[in-house]
Amino acid sequence: MDSNLIYLVQTDTTVGFSSSSDEKLSLLKQRPQTKKILNTVDSFCTLNKNTRVPKNFRKKVRNSIRTTFIYPNGHSFRVVDKNSDFYNFIYKFGVLYSTSANKTTEKFERDFAQNGAEIIVEDNRGFYETKASTIIKLSKKRSLKLR
Repeated sequence: MDSNLIYLVQTDTTVGFSSSSDEKLSLLKQRPQTKKILNTVDSFCTLNKNTRVPKNFRKKVRNSIRTTFIYPNGHSFRVVDKNSDFYNFIYKFGVLYSTSANKTTEKFERDFAQNGAEIIVEDNRGFYETKASTIIKLSKKRSLKLR
């Protein structure tokens, strides 16, 4: 599998685009390249290779489901639950940029999503929108819930 392609996939939170190229995702979603895109990772081991979790929040990060954390280094990561169907997809890559499959600030449109994706990964459940992940910004001592 080529991780540089844009995949349309049902993630653990909603319908999303996944790729190893954040530039391609930003261009597709028509958003500024300066706005960061979150990374989905398959495990805490992969997370620890990419960022350092502040000691005060290690237990919170490990026990959180469907939660994106923005770390002190400015990068954001969500560890995918091993029981979700999306885990079978993300496991093949380890880490991918991930964003909702819609234009910035707009609702999901199947035509836009299918036209923008280079590969469509759809199972028998089809695509459906669910609640977006919670976003928490971490510093060394404090956390701030953003969404």
